[in-house]
Amino acid sequence: MNLEDIFFPFLFLWSTIAVLVFIALFYKNAPYGRYFTLDSNYKIPSRIGWIIMESPTIIGMLIFIVLFRNKIGQTEIIFCLLWLSHYIHRTMIWPFRAQLKGKSMAVGVVSMALFFNSVNISLQCIWIFIFGNYSDDWLISIPFIFGIILFFSGMVINIKSDDILIKLRKNNGEGYYSPQGFLYRYISCPNYFGEIIEWLGWAILTLSPSGLVFFIWTFANLVPRARSNHNWSKSNIPNYPKNRKAIFPYIY
Repeated sequence: MNLEDIFFPFLFLWSTIAVLVFIALFYKNAPYGRYFTLDSNYKIPSRIGWIIMESPTIIGMLIFIVLFRNKIGQTEIIFCLLWLSHYIHRTMIWPFRAQLKGKSMAVGVVSMALFFNSVNISLQCIWIFIFGNYSDDWLISIPFIFGIILFFSGMVINIKSDDILIKLRKNNGEGYYSPQGFLYRYISCPNYFGEIIEWLGWAILTLSPSGLVFFIWTFANLVPRARSNHNWSKSNIPNYPKNRKAIFPYIY
C-alpha cells in the first residue's frame, strides 16, 4: 500500500469527522474562552497553550521545506510563504497582543488543537510537496489570483476584527463588551468570518483536496462557535445590537 492509497481515503474520513464535529458543536460548546470552567484541574496559561497548540503549523511547514528543498519550485515557495504569513502572526504575534494575562486554557483543548494542527499541516504539505503538480504559470492562473485575493481579504478582516477586540478590552478592562464599527455593524464574529474567507481562498489558490478539507473544518468549527458567541452576547451584554447576525452579514 502506497501513500496515495492512504491519503485520499483519510481525507474522506477526516471530512466526515468535521461534519460530525459541526453537528456536535451546536449542542456543546468547546471549553475555551468564555466557555472555560475555572474549576478544571487540568489547565495552563492561555498564552502558553495557544503557542503550543499552534506551533505544529510552523514547525511542520519548515520541516517539509527542508526535506523537499531541492524539489520545490516557485509556486510551492509562494504557498509556503502565504501559510507562514498567517501562522507566524497567529502563533508568535497575536498571543502577545491579546489580553490573555491571568487566563487559563484546558489541557484537553490544547491537546485536541495540537493533534488537529499536526494532522492538518501534514495533509497540506503532503499535497503541496508530493501530490501537487504546479508550474510557475500557476501564479498567473485564475484560481490562484482569485484565491489569493480572498486569502488576503480574509486575513485583513480577521486581524482588523481582532484588533478592535484587543483595543476594546485594553480600554475597558476584563470582561465582554459590544464591539462597534467595521463589520461588527453587521455580525458578531467578523474575526471568524475573515478566517473562513481566508481558508476558502487557500483552498482555491492551491486547488487542492487538502485545502478543501481544511476549509470544511474551518467552517465546521467556527460557524457553531459564532452562533454560540452571538446568542451569549445577546443574553449577557447589555444593549447588545439585536439586528446583528452571527457570522455571515444579512444571512446568519
